[in-house]
Amino acid sequence: MASASTTASPSAATGLARAADRSGLGLLVLLAATFMSALDIFIVNVAIPALQGDLHAGTAAVQWVVAGFGLAVATGLITAGRLGDIFGRRRMFALGLLLFTATSAACGFAPTSGSLVAARVLQGLSAALMSPQVLAILQTAYTGKAQARAFGMYGMTMGIGAVFGQLIGGLLIKADILGLGWRACFLINVPIGVAALAMVPRALGETRAPRRPRLDPVGVVLSTAAVVALVLPLIQGRALGWPEWTWVCLAGSAVLFAVFVAHQHRLGAGGGDPVLASRLFRLRGFSLGAVAQLVFWTGQGSFFLVLALYLQAGRGLDALASGTVFLSIGGGYLLTSTTAHRIAARLGNRTVPAGALVMAAGLGALWAAVHASGTTGTLWELTPGLFVDGVGMGMVIAPLTHSALGGVPAEMAGSASGVVATIQQISGALGIALIGILFYGAVGDGAPRHYPHALGLGLEFLVILELALAALTAAVAARAGRAGR
Repeated sequence: MASASTTASPSAATGLARAADRSGLGLLVLLAATFMSALDIFIVNVAIPALQGDLHAGTAAVQWVVAGFGLAVATGLITAGRLGDIFGRRRMFALGLLLFTATSAACGFAPTSGSLVAARVLQGLSAALMSPQVLAILQTAYTGKAQARAFGMYGMTMGIGAVFGQLIGGLLIKADILGLGWRACFLINVPIGVAALAMVPRALGETRAPRRPRLDPVGVVLSTAAVVALVLPLIQGRALGWPEWTWVCLAGSAVLFAVFVAHQHRLGAGGGDPVLASRLFRLRGFSLGAVAQLVFWTGQGSFFLVLALYLQAGRGLDALASGTVFLSIGGGYLLTSTTAHRIAARLGNRTVPAGALVMAAGLGALWAAVHASGTTGTLWELTPGLFVDGVGMGMVIAPLTHSALGGVPAEMAGSASGVVATIQQISGALGIALIGILFYGAVGDGAPRHYPHALGLGLEFLVILELALAALTAAVAARAGRAGR
C-alpha cells in the first residue's frame, strides 16, 4: 500500500491496492494482527488449568480471564471504528497493535490472577481498537478482484487462529519454551506484534473518511452501556444460574439500544455526526449481511466450545490431543479458504448458501459419528464430518464479510466495520449462552457417558442455524438475480 496519506477516494483506493499487490507487506501486517486477535480468543482455554494452579486463581478469576477479554472487545468496537474514520485508520490500527503487543506481554508476565484479569481486559480493548481498522482498510484500500482476494486471506487467517488455537496453545505448553509454560500462550504475540509494528510505516497508507466527522460522546456512552448490558449476562448468566440481575441487564440493554438508536437518528437529522449513521442500515446489502453475520457467528464459537468439552471431558483427551482433532476442520477449511475468491467468482452470490449447506452436511455427519462412537469409538470416525464442516466454513467466512462491507461508502467504512465486528462478538456470546443451556443441561452430573448426547443436542442446534443461514442468503441471492434481469 502506498505510504502517502490519502482519503478513501476510488482513485486513491486503486493506487493503494496496486502498491499492496507489489509489496504484499500491507496485507501481511493486517493479517498478523487478525491472527493474533483471533488466536487469543481460543488459545486461553488451553492455558487455564496451568495458570489456575500457578497463580492460585479462583473460579471467578478464571472466568474473568476469558470473559474480560470478550466483554472488552465487544464494548469497544463501534467506537473504535468511528475513531478510525476521524483520526485515520492506519494511526488507530498502529496504536491498537502497539497496545495489544504491550498488554500481551503484561498477560504473559502477570504475577497474580488479579493482574492477569486486568491485563486481559486491556488486551481486549486494544483488540477492539485494532480489529475494525483491519476491515475498514481492506474495504477502502482494495478494489475488485484484489479486494476479494484480500477478504479471502482475512477469512482464512481468522479461521486459522480459531481452528488451530487450541493446538498451538497445547504445543506451546508442552514445549515449555524457556520454562514459560502457559505464559508462552500470551507472549507469542510479542515478537509477532513488534515485527508487524516495524512494517506499518512503509506498508500501510493512511485512509480516513473524506470529510472528518466529529466524535459523538453521548453515542459512545450509550452504545458502550448497551453492549455491556447485553454481553455481560450472556457471558456470565449460565455459570451463575441466571440470577435476577442478568435478566435486568438484558431488559436494560433493549432500552439502552432504543435510546441509542433514537439519539443517533436525531443527531444525524440535525446535521451532526452520529457514531453509527442510521443510513448505514438503509443499505440493503449491509443490513442483510449483518443479519447473516449474526446467524453464522452464533454457531461458530459455541461449536468449538462444545466439541472441545466433548473431547476433553467426555473422551479424556488432554489439550494437545484435543487440539489435533481440530486439524480435520483445519484441513477442510484451508482447502476452500485459500481459494475462496475463486469459488466466489464461479458461484457468485450462491457461494454462502452453498457453503452453509456443506457445513450442515458436515455437522450432520458428525452427529451420526458421535452417536455411533459415543466415548469409546475411534476418533477417526469423527474426521469426515469435521473435514466437510471445515470445507463449508472456508466457503462462508470471507464472502460473508465481503458481502456486508463491499457496498459501504468510504466515509462509513470504519463505522460499518465496527458494527460487523461487534455483531461477531455478540453472536459468539449469544451462541455460547444458547448452546450452553442445551449442552450443560444434558451433561447433568458431568459423567463422561452424558457428553455424546449433549454434543448431539448442540450439533442439532448448529445444523438448524446453518440451514437458516443457507435459506436467508439463498433468498437474497435469488432477489439479486431477479433485480439483475
